[in-house]
Amino acid sequence: MIDLNELAYAIFTTKNIIIYLLVINILTFLIMWWDKHEAKIGDWRVSEKTLFVFSILGGSIGGIAGMYIFRHKTKKWYFKFGFPIILILQIILVIYLCIKQYT
Repeated sequence: MIDLNELAYAIFTTKNIIIYLLVINILTFLIMWWDKHEAKIGDWRVSEKTLFVFSILGGSIGGIAGMYIFRHKTKKWYFKFGFPIILILQIILVIYLCIKQYT
């Protein structure tokens, strides 16, 4: 029988977490670029909900970078403050989990 704790330790390694965060942030950054591109040409757009979902899934740094590099969604207060708040909450969660793990 598979031990779920061993499986979790095998999957959630520091290396895998770093790779995941790099990929999700690059993907979120590219989605911000794509949405800006589509906005310029008046074509199909990425929903705002999707942008927030990618941010919540760990892509908040890529979302913030894309927002300011491409000057996209910077006038909408819920993006201007939402992405940084999500990032701050994620940092707090990581700190909490690290402290919990070592105490």
